Amino acid sequence: MADAAVLIEALAAASLTLAVAESCTAGLVADSIARVPGASRVFWGSFVTYSVDAKIKLLGVEADIIHRHGAVSRETALAMAEGALEKSGAGVAVSVTGLAGPEGDGSGQRVGTVWIGIARRDVPAEAVCSVFAGDRSAIRKAAAAGAIAELLKRVN
Repeated sequence: MADAAVLIEALAAASLTLAVAESCTAGLVADSIARVPGASRVFWGSFVTYSVDAKIKLLGVEADIIHRHGAVSRETALAMAEGALEKSGAGVAVSVTGLAGPEGDGSGQRVGTVWIGIARRDVPAEAVCSVFAGDRSAIRKAAAAGAIAELLKRVN
């Protein structure tokens, strides 16, 4: 993934390390980054927090946030990114939580809905929502690419 290589160079130029917190992508963002030679200069590592329990235990997401807003929400994406930032000590963190399908989660959100959260130590955390089309695999790949693209916008 060409954008991952560009992201690594941008992170290095900004003297930032990166932590990743993934749910529906289950490691695809981390894999995209780790495939690039030299990623170890900036890549701290990844939390794959597929279940609600993992989000709570590994990232410190408050159970109340998930119960009030759902696992696929702005609030959960922000809490995941902020938790990854805090737990890792990295300079920037990205999170991905979404509905890859084929069924929804009963919340009424469309399959393909993905929230990407980004937390940095020097600016307020942000989250963006996208709706990706395609089958489960296509949605997961698009979400991973979207996370890298969102990071790149905020690192440059």
